[in-house]
Amino acid sequence: MLFNSIEFLLFLPVVFVLYWFVFDKKLKYQNLLILISSYVFYGWWDYRFLSLIILSTIVDYFIGLGISNQVSLKNKRILLWCSVLFNLGILGFFKYYNFFVDSWIDLFSSVGYDIKSVLTLNIILPVGISFYTFQTMSYTIDIYKGKLKATKDFISFASFVSFFPQLVAGPIERASNLLPQILKKRVFKYEQGVQGLRLILWGMFKKVVIADSLAPVVNDIFGNYQEFGGGTLWLGAIYFAFQIYCDFSGYSDIAIGTSKLFGFELMSNFKFPYFSRNIGEFWRRWHISLSTWFRDYLYIPLGGSQKGKWKSIRNVFIIFVISGFWHGANWTFIFWGLFHALLFLPSFIFNTNRKYTTSIIAQNTLLPSPKELIQVITTFLLVTIGWVFFRSETIVDAFNYLRQMLFEFSFDLRFKRGMLFVICLILIDFMIKGKERLNFKIPNTIDLLGSVLLVLIVVFFYNKSSSFIYFQF
Repeated sequence: MLFNSIEFLLFLPVVFVLYWFVFDKKLKYQNLLILISSYVFYGWWDYRFLSLIILSTIVDYFIGLGISNQVSLKNKRILLWCSVLFNLGILGFFKYYNFFVDSWIDLFSSVGYDIKSVLTLNIILPVGISFYTFQTMSYTIDIYKGKLKATKDFISFASFVSFFPQLVAGPIERASNLLPQILKKRVFKYEQGVQGLRLILWGMFKKVVIADSLAPVVNDIFGNYQEFGGGTLWLGAIYFAFQIYCDFSGYSDIAIGTSKLFGFELMSNFKFPYFSRNIGEFWRRWHISLSTWFRDYLYIPLGGSQKGKWKSIRNVFIIFVISGFWHGANWTFIFWGLFHALLFLPSFIFNTNRKYTTSIIAQNTLLPSPKELIQVITTFLLVTIGWVFFRSETIVDAFNYLRQMLFEFSFDLRFKRGMLFVICLILIDFMIKGKERLNFKIPNTIDLLGSVLLVLIVVFFYNKSSSFIYFQF
């Protein structure tokens, strides 16, 4: 089920009413309603894959209990590896099986051996599999490390794994944050509910008005890039940068806002990433739940930056390449990860990667300094070049696109309209950011009128429910 669909528009209020007015007396019934609603939400796409998420839930539930009950460190480690291998095995088969088979066939074909692709299977990628497998893995890892106690409440654990607001495209929640909220009684808070509705509306605006309006232009430019000059290709890359940001952060906003309606607080997944002054800051503001997951469960266990500069550099490359591969079974994503590793490397070597930990807008100021503005523009342009790898169908397409983008200069005025959406988003994001820094409170009447206006704009631009980009990951 899509957030931007008529079905969800009917589904959400029904679940909300049942949750707060029918099953509000007992926590167990509320959690059971969450679980059933989550399975309906997920099964709406393809009910056959419910068996996969249920199997993953059962396996990690019992492994978690097993780790918690074991005294022997060796047995705990064996159980942990069972969880990791099971989850990565599921993810690897459904997401990467054909990629490895096709790569193997191409390798042999390049040296003159014709291997028939008899091993290639017609595998459908289950929506959200990259997200819920990482979520359940973090649960067993945290139990193994002693950071979390295994729960005996299967319904609550299953609700954590399949929690419908963030099930399909995150944020990737840690059990240490979401599970305790599921295990304790929730009380409806009016202000929390209002915040949730605002986030849902803002997320819908970013998805329906910005992302979906830019999508046809991006598809046209990237699909026919051979016909356009460098100026148009730059425009296409910039449009995609804002399309994917509005699409993905829009989903996260709706997920976080929907969770607030049910009394849950999810982690923030985006913090104005295109206002970043270097690549290190960008990755602290973009897809935060994934970048922190890789930091805590892969980078630090590999030794982080504690075992010498060369091993630290190795770890950085491993994280970025795997992060790219996590996004999809295509060499374009691996190159995208490698490109970001190269961008990140200078600031890592010279220890400036954590130089910027506060907002670009300093306390009690509204505008960035000229130096900061140049840094933001430079970082954005580098990130945009990286998005070309991410969006292209093949590596050859990506490099051809970049070659024309950087060395052939002409501009097609047909695509200039998209800049209105880009400028609109930048201005609104900047005003939101400035409002936060200056602690400015908008009068209730203006706030209400603004919300009504956003609703009308979303309704006006709404055409049909389109899938979110990160559903394919």
